Amino acid sequence: MTTPSGGSTPDDYWRRPGTGGDGAPEQAAAAPASGYEGPPPSVPPPAGWRPPVHLEPAPPRRLPPQDMADLDAAEQRAQRITYGFGAAVGVVLVVLLCLLCSRVIF
Repeated sequence: MTTPSGGSTPDDYWRRPGTGGDGAPEQAAAAPASGYEGPPPSVPPPAGWRPPVHLEPAPPRRLPPQDMADLDAAEQRAQRITYGFGAAVGVVLVVLLCLLCSRVIF
């Protein structure tokens, strides 16, 4: 950005040009010759452009029904095993921590 020179205020740079007879509006109305002319025209594809389909796939099979009570029981068993392993690991870590602290203290 350039700084205004002379007796003008800093806001004069952002003001619209005057509507006087200096010819500026006539130049702005003329479109530049090398401007964007828009996208090229599109041509629809021919009617038979897709390859022919020779084999139809088999329809999807039906899934077996789900036993929700059995799923809930299996989930509860898995949760108990997870909590059991977590408790066992926690006990081992507490015992190791106690052994390490007892060696430092005594």
